[in-house]
Amino acid sequence: MTVDTTQLNRERVFFDHSETVWLFGYGSLIWKTEFAYHERRPAHIKDWARRFWQGSHDHRGTPEAPGRVVTLVESPGSTCHGMAYRIDAETLGPLDVREKNGYLRERVILHFAEGDHAEGLIYLATKENATFLGDAPLDVMARQIATAQGPSGSNRDYLLKLASALQDLGAEDAHVRSLAARVCDRGI
Repeated sequence: MTVDTTQLNRERVFFDHSETVWLFGYGSLIWKTEFAYHERRPAHIKDWARRFWQGSHDHRGTPEAPGRVVTLVESPGSTCHGMAYRIDAETLGPLDVREKNGYLRERVILHFAEGDHAEGLIYLATKENATFLGDAPLDVMARQIATAQGPSGSNRDYLLKLASALQDLGAEDAHVRSLAARVCDRGI
């Protein structure tokens, strides 16, 4: 099942089309940038946690065997590290297509290592979208991630590339680390 949110996102305009905007990547956007950008900076957002709770029927799985990809859930006191990109507003068009399976543009405040901050955008998949899978025991999620495969590759590779990218950033994410350990250590 896919839910194409492309048109909804094109209606969610929070900026002037002639501006550049900051986009915060917390999943594959950290390590799989297939778009032009003016600047790239490590950043974090507050009160959000990254979770493998969104179904991927179009990239890392299929409608018959969906994969699991990350979204954000509200989590007071948490910090989610990722990568921020300053992009031309027109770059959002292709990103809307890439993130079409249940993700909507939302505004957030990005915090940079140098102490400055800026308003930016995230793509957020909430429990209100039809492809949201929600929480499950870590072993169940790990098995699903280990076996799912889609047009963009294996779900396992997505998890392990994300874990590696976070390690390169010096960012700790217990949820990602635990899932990666289960997939690798147990040979799931």
